[in-house]
Amino acid sequence: MLVHQILKSKADDGVVTVAPGWSLAAVAEVLSARRIGAVIVSPDGKAVHGILSERDIVRELGRRGAGCLSDPVEAVMTRAIVSCRREDDAVDVMEKMSAGRFRHMPVMEGEEMVGLISIGDVVKARLSELSMEREALAGMIMGN
Repeated sequence: MLVHQILKSKADDGVVTVAPGWSLAAVAEVLSARRIGAVIVSPDGKAVHGILSERDIVRELGRRGAGCLSDPVEAVMTRAIVSCRREDDAVDVMEKMSAGRFRHMPVMEGEEMVGLISIGDVVKARLSELSMEREALAGMIMGN
């Protein structure tokens, strides 16, 4: 399965972005209200300057305490972004996410973000693919 197929199957309203300068507290509110695990830091909703996950916030809270909540996202966000393209294979993406130990990956077309996939999206797609393969093999064995 390819990344563009995963994006097509997602039933959401797009990528949640925050502008540089937002506080960690404001991002934590968005993450909680939207029930999501990460936001993309972007000045225009297309260029990716960084990614900030709930794990990033919790780690900073554990390290420095609640005082960090007034810090801007740029102080904590991940700047070295690993991304994928629509044409990439889901298994390759899953391997990158597992090796890098991260759960969210922007989908890029050139320098423009066109989507965001999570490890959950990729696993769901792979399980669906495996189920279809299993059904096809069972049909072949049964002579259907």
